[in-house]
Amino acid sequence: MKRVTRSTILAGAVVIAISAILFSDALGQRPAGGREGGQGDSQLERPPVAKDDNEKKVLGILAEILETQRYRNVPPQDGRFLRITTQSMNAKSVVEIGTSTGYSGIWFGLALQKTSGKLTTFEIDAQRAATARANFKRAGMADIITLVEGDAHDEVKKLKDPIDILFLDADKEGYIDYLNKLLPLVRPGGLVIAHNITPGMADPKYMEAITTNPDLETIVRSGVSVTLKKE
Repeated sequence: MKRVTRSTILAGAVVIAISAILFSDALGQRPAGGREGGQGDSQLERPPVAKDDNEKKVLGILAEILETQRYRNVPPQDGRFLRITTQSMNAKSVVEIGTSTGYSGIWFGLALQKTSGKLTTFEIDAQRAATARANFKRAGMADIITLVEGDAHDEVKKLKDPIDILFLDADKEGYIDYLNKLLPLVRPGGLVIAHNITPGMADPKYMEAITTNPDLETIVRSGVSVTLKKE
Protein backbone atom coordinates (compact mmCIF):
# COMPACT_ATOMS: atom_id res chain seq x y z
CA MET A 1 0.00 0.00 0.00
CA LYS A 2 1.31 3.45 -0.89
CA ARG A 3 2.23 5.45 2.20
CA VAL A 4 0.36 8.75 2.60
CA THR A 5 2.87 11.43 3.53
CA ARG A 6 2.39 14.84 5.10
CA SER A 7 3.24 16.41 1.74
CA THR A 8 0.54 14.35 0.02
CA ILE A 9 -2.03 15.44 2.58
CA LEU A 10 -0.97 19.06 2.23
CA ALA A 11 -1.14 18.90 -1.57
CA GLY A 12 -4.69 17.60 -1.32
CA ALA A 13 -5.60 20.35 1.11
CA VAL A 14 -4.26 23.05 -1.18
CA VAL A 15 -6.20 21.61 -4.12
CA ILE A 16 -9.36 21.75 -2.03
CA ALA A 17 -8.62 25.33 -1.03
CA ILE A 18 -7.95 26.44 -4.59
CA SER A 19 -11.08 24.67 -5.84
CA ALA A 20 -13.17 26.38 -3.18
CA ILE A 21 -12.03 29.79 -4.37
CA LEU A 22 -12.34 28.96 -8.05
CA PHE A 23 -15.95 27.99 -7.57
CA SER A 24 -16.90 30.62 -5.01
CA ASP A 25 -18.61 32.71 -7.72
CA ALA A 26 -21.06 29.87 -8.09
CA LEU A 27 -22.43 30.52 -4.65
CA GLY A 28 -24.30 33.52 -5.98
CA GLN A 29 -22.82 36.02 -3.55
CA ARG A 30 -20.59 37.95 -5.96
CA PRO A 31 -21.29 39.14 -9.49
CA ALA A 32 -19.16 37.38 -12.07
CA GLY A 33 -18.34 38.33 -15.63
CA GLY A 34 -21.06 37.25 -18.02
CA ARG A 35 -23.45 36.11 -15.28
CA GLU A 36 -26.01 37.94 -13.20
CA GLY A 37 -24.57 37.26 -9.76
CA GLY A 38 -23.73 33.67 -10.73
CA GLN A 39 -27.41 32.76 -10.67
CA GLY A 40 -27.06 29.74 -12.96
CA ASP A 41 -24.37 28.05 -10.89
CA SER A 42 -25.90 29.12 -7.59
CA GLN A 43 -28.82 26.78 -8.27
CA LEU A 44 -26.39 23.92 -7.64
CA GLU A 45 -25.33 25.27 -4.25
CA ARG A 46 -27.05 24.26 -1.03
CA PRO A 47 -26.74 25.57 2.53
CA PRO A 48 -24.52 23.60 4.93
CA VAL A 49 -26.11 20.53 6.48
CA ALA A 50 -25.43 19.96 10.17
CA LYS A 51 -23.86 16.62 11.04
CA ASP A 52 -24.70 16.76 14.75
CA ASP A 53 -26.38 18.88 17.41
CA ASN A 54 -23.28 20.99 18.03
CA GLU A 55 -22.93 21.90 14.37
CA LYS A 56 -26.66 22.64 14.16
CA LYS A 57 -26.34 25.04 17.10
CA VAL A 58 -23.26 26.75 15.68
CA LEU A 59 -24.77 27.14 12.22
CA GLY A 60 -27.79 28.76 13.86
CA ILE A 61 -25.54 31.23 15.67
CA LEU A 62 -23.72 32.01 12.41
CA ALA A 63 -27.02 32.69 10.68
CA GLU A 64 -28.05 35.02 13.50
CA ILE A 65 -24.74 36.91 13.36
CA LEU A 66 -25.08 37.29 9.61
CA GLU A 67 -28.56 38.70 10.06
CA THR A 68 -27.96 41.06 12.97
CA GLN A 69 -24.19 41.82 13.05
CA ARG A 70 -23.27 42.18 9.40
CA TYR A 71 -20.60 44.81 9.99
CA ARG A 72 -17.36 43.88 8.21
CA ASN A 73 -17.90 40.14 8.34
CA VAL A 74 -16.94 37.83 5.49
CA PRO A 75 -19.78 36.44 3.34
CA PRO A 76 -21.00 32.89 4.10
CA GLN A 77 -19.19 31.24 1.18
CA ASP A 78 -15.88 32.63 2.41
CA GLY A 79 -16.56 31.38 5.92
CA ARG A 80 -17.29 27.92 4.56
CA PHE A 81 -14.08 28.07 2.52
CA LEU A 82 -12.08 28.91 5.65
CA ARG A 83 -13.59 25.97 7.48
CA ILE A 84 -12.94 23.52 4.64
CA THR A 85 -9.36 24.70 4.22
CA THR A 86 -8.58 24.57 7.94
CA GLN A 87 -10.03 21.14 8.51
CA SER A 88 -8.57 19.61 5.34
CA MET A 89 -5.09 20.81 6.38
CA ASN A 90 -5.62 19.48 9.90
CA ALA A 91 -4.50 22.93 11.03
CA LYS A 92 -3.56 23.30 14.68
CA SER A 93 -2.68 27.00 14.80
CA VAL A 94 -4.65 29.73 13.01
CA VAL A 95 -4.03 33.46 13.35
CA GLU A 96 -6.67 35.95 12.21
CA ILE A 97 -6.14 39.69 11.87
CA GLY A 98 -9.52 41.42 12.07
CA THR A 99 -12.04 39.63 14.29
CA SER A 100 -15.03 41.92 13.67
CA THR A 101 -17.94 40.29 15.52
CA GLY A 102 -16.48 36.80 15.31
CA TYR A 103 -18.26 35.39 12.26
CA SER A 104 -15.16 34.12 10.46
CA GLY A 105 -13.65 33.05 13.77
CA ILE A 106 -16.58 30.72 14.42
CA TRP A 107 -16.19 29.17 10.97
CA PHE A 108 -12.54 28.55 11.85
CA GLY A 109 -13.72 27.18 15.19
CA LEU A 110 -15.93 24.55 13.56
CA ALA A 111 -12.80 23.12 11.94
CA LEU A 112 -10.54 23.56 14.96
CA GLN A 113 -12.97 21.63 17.15
CA LYS A 114 -12.17 18.65 14.93
CA THR A 115 -8.42 19.23 14.59
CA SER A 116 -7.89 20.07 18.29
CA GLY A 117 -6.42 23.37 17.17
CA LYS A 118 -6.53 26.95 18.39
CA LEU A 119 -7.36 30.34 16.89
CA THR A 120 -5.72 33.59 17.95
CA THR A 121 -7.66 36.56 16.56
CA PHE A 122 -6.90 40.28 16.82
CA GLU A 123 -9.42 43.15 16.97
CA ILE A 124 -8.73 46.84 17.55
CA ASP A 125 -12.33 47.96 18.18
CA ALA A 126 -13.44 47.39 21.79
CA GLN A 127 -17.16 47.13 21.01
CA ARG A 128 -16.69 44.60 18.24
CA ALA A 129 -14.25 42.66 20.43
CA ALA A 130 -16.83 42.44 23.22
CA THR A 131 -19.48 41.25 20.78
CA ALA A 132 -17.12 38.64 19.34
CA ARG A 133 -16.23 37.29 22.79
CA ALA A 134 -19.92 36.85 23.54
CA ASN A 135 -20.45 35.07 20.22
CA PHE A 136 -17.50 32.74 20.83
CA LYS A 137 -18.91 31.88 24.24
CA ARG A 138 -22.37 31.19 22.81
CA ALA A 139 -20.81 28.92 20.20
CA GLY A 140 -18.94 26.98 22.88
CA MET A 141 -15.57 28.04 21.49
CA ALA A 142 -14.18 30.28 24.23
CA ASP A 143 -11.66 27.57 25.11
CA ILE A 144 -10.18 27.32 21.60
CA ILE A 145 -10.34 30.99 20.54
CA THR A 146 -8.16 33.68 22.08
CA LEU A 147 -9.17 37.24 21.22
CA VAL A 148 -6.44 39.84 21.58
CA GLU A 149 -7.81 43.38 21.81
CA GLY A 150 -5.57 46.17 20.59
CA ASP A 151 -3.49 47.27 17.62
CA ALA A 152 -2.48 44.07 15.84
CA HIS A 153 0.57 45.76 14.32
CA ASP A 154 2.02 45.81 17.84
CA GLU A 155 0.31 42.79 19.39
CA VAL A 156 1.39 40.25 16.74
CA LYS A 157 5.02 40.84 17.70
CA LYS A 158 4.27 38.77 20.82
CA LEU A 159 3.50 35.65 18.76
CA LYS A 160 6.25 33.04 18.80
CA ASP A 161 4.71 29.69 17.78
CA PRO A 162 4.42 28.28 14.24
CA ILE A 163 1.31 29.22 12.25
CA ASP A 164 -0.57 26.86 9.91
CA ILE A 165 -2.95 29.47 8.48
CA LEU A 166 -2.70 33.25 8.63
CA PHE A 167 -5.91 35.08 7.67
CA LEU A 168 -5.76 38.81 6.93
CA ASP A 169 -9.02 40.78 7.01
CA ALA A 170 -8.20 44.16 8.55
CA ASP A 171 -6.64 47.42 7.34
CA LYS A 172 -5.64 46.73 3.75
CA GLU A 173 -2.63 49.04 3.79
CA GLY A 174 -1.42 47.09 6.82
CA TYR A 175 -1.32 43.72 5.08
CA ILE A 176 2.32 44.13 4.09
CA ASP A 177 3.33 44.84 7.70
CA TYR A 178 1.42 41.80 8.97
CA LEU A 179 3.01 39.68 6.27
CA ASN A 180 6.53 40.87 7.06
CA LYS A 181 6.08 40.22 10.77
CA LEU A 182 4.27 36.89 10.58
CA LEU A 183 5.46 35.12 7.43
CA PRO A 184 8.56 33.85 9.29
CA LEU A 185 6.18 32.08 11.70
CA VAL A 186 4.06 30.50 8.95
CA ARG A 187 5.31 26.95 8.65
CA PRO A 188 6.55 25.57 5.33
CA GLY A 189 3.42 24.28 3.62
CA GLY A 190 1.27 26.79 5.51
CA LEU A 191 -1.08 29.31 3.97
CA VAL A 192 -1.60 33.06 4.06
CA ILE A 193 -5.17 33.94 3.08
CA ALA A 194 -6.14 37.57 2.51
CA HIS A 195 -9.61 39.06 2.10
CA ASN A 196 -10.70 42.01 -0.06
CA ILE A 197 -8.03 41.45 -2.68
CA THR A 198 -9.76 43.41 -5.42
CA PRO A 199 -8.81 46.27 -7.75
CA GLY A 200 -8.89 49.46 -5.72
CA MET A 201 -8.61 47.64 -2.39
CA ALA A 202 -5.56 45.41 -2.69
CA ASP A 203 -2.39 47.15 -1.56
CA PRO A 204 0.22 47.10 -4.36
CA LYS A 205 3.05 46.49 -1.88
CA TYR A 206 1.30 43.42 -0.52
CA MET A 207 0.55 42.10 -3.98
CA GLU A 208 4.17 42.57 -5.01
CA ALA A 209 5.34 40.68 -1.93
CA ILE A 210 3.11 37.64 -2.45
CA THR A 211 3.54 37.36 -6.22
CA THR A 212 7.28 37.93 -6.73
CA ASN A 213 8.78 35.93 -3.86
CA PRO A 214 10.06 32.56 -5.16
CA ASP A 215 9.30 31.00 -1.78
CA LEU A 216 5.59 31.73 -2.24
CA GLU A 217 2.87 30.59 -4.66
CA THR A 218 -0.24 32.77 -4.88
CA ILE A 219 -3.59 32.67 -6.62
CA VAL A 220 -6.28 35.36 -6.47
CA ARG A 221 -9.92 34.56 -7.14
CA SER A 222 -13.13 36.40 -6.30
CA GLY A 223 -11.47 38.87 -3.94
CA VAL A 224 -9.52 36.30 -1.93
CA SER A 225 -5.82 35.50 -2.26
CA VAL A 226 -4.32 32.20 -1.15
CA THR A 227 -0.55 32.10 -0.71
CA LEU A 228 1.33 28.87 -0.12
CA LYS A 229 4.65 29.04 1.70
CA LYS A 230 6.61 26.48 -0.27
CA GLU A 231 8.39 23.60 1.43
